[in-house]
Amino acid sequence: MEISAAAVKELREKTGAGILDCKWALGQAQGDFERAVDLLREKGIAAAAKRSGRVASEGQVVSYIHAGGKIGVLLELNCETDFVARTGEFTGLGRDLAMHVAAMVPLYIRREDVPPAVLEREKRVLWAQAEASGKPPAVVEKMVDGWLEKFYQEVCLEEQSFIKDSTRTVRDLIKGVAGVVGENVVVRRFTRYQLGETSKAST
Repeated sequence: MEISAAAVKELREKTGAGILDCKWALGQAQGDFERAVDLLREKGIAAAAKRSGRVASEGQVVSYIHAGGKIGVLLELNCETDFVARTGEFTGLGRDLAMHVAAMVPLYIRREDVPPAVLEREKRVLWAQAEASGKPPAVVEKMVDGWLEKFYQEVCLEEQSFIKDSTRTVRDLIKGVAGVVGENVVVRRFTRYQLGETSKAST
């Protein structure tokens, strides 16, 4: 029987299996979608296990130049398959993230990327400020913890409020798109250029 491209696409999105595997499964199942999913389960699980053991390497390098050519951003956004890399949701996310980096000047992608030396220096400064308030040690510790959270929100891309919607963090935005496309979506790195200044890049 003839298998439609729409059916193949739907099965691919649901299972993560390859196009040829999806065509085979739908053919074997005589077009029965759920039966095709069952046929792919073993292959699909194997494919998923293989993907989980490697870094997502498909995706796009996105460029964004701010009006006037004074600020530019290059950002690598990864996913698991070339199919997803070409979707509107994925490309739109890449553009939004590059524009966000241009405007909000993050220094790192996530809090785990902050170098230990930078974090220790920040903690020393914050402890000194908190102790100068004369508060009890327990209160000082809470103050420092709160200030550290604000520090992460200022310098880490995923912790920042999204420039187009301040009610969401960039992490929320990325997770939302990942849920739509059905794949892991990861910002691998970015570099921000500003005319006359040293470039600021993710670690």
